[in-house]
Amino acid sequence: MVVVDFWAEWCAPCLMLAPTLDALAREYAGKVVFGKLNVDENRQTAAKYGIMSIPTLLFFKQGRLVDRVIGAVPKQIIEQRLRRLVQTR
Repeated sequence: MVVVDFWAEWCAPCLMLAPTLDALAREYAGKVVFGKLNVDENRQTAAKYGIMSIPTLLFFKQGRLVDRVIGAVPKQIIEQRLRRLVQTR
């Protein structure tokens, strides 16, 4: 499973979410790969996935987009999604 964080350097909520994602990357090491995509540097990719607001997290499983979370949400919200998606085959 892969989680991609769509963010920008000027985005305060993105910067607030970064430590949470770093912690989750450590906790889910070996199960989930976390990546970051700067929307200012990758406008076409952001447009391809309909990113209208940042931060946005996209969850991919076996190459398919299976979920998304928009905004700087609490760690528990992201963990709920991860647990559900990691458990389902």
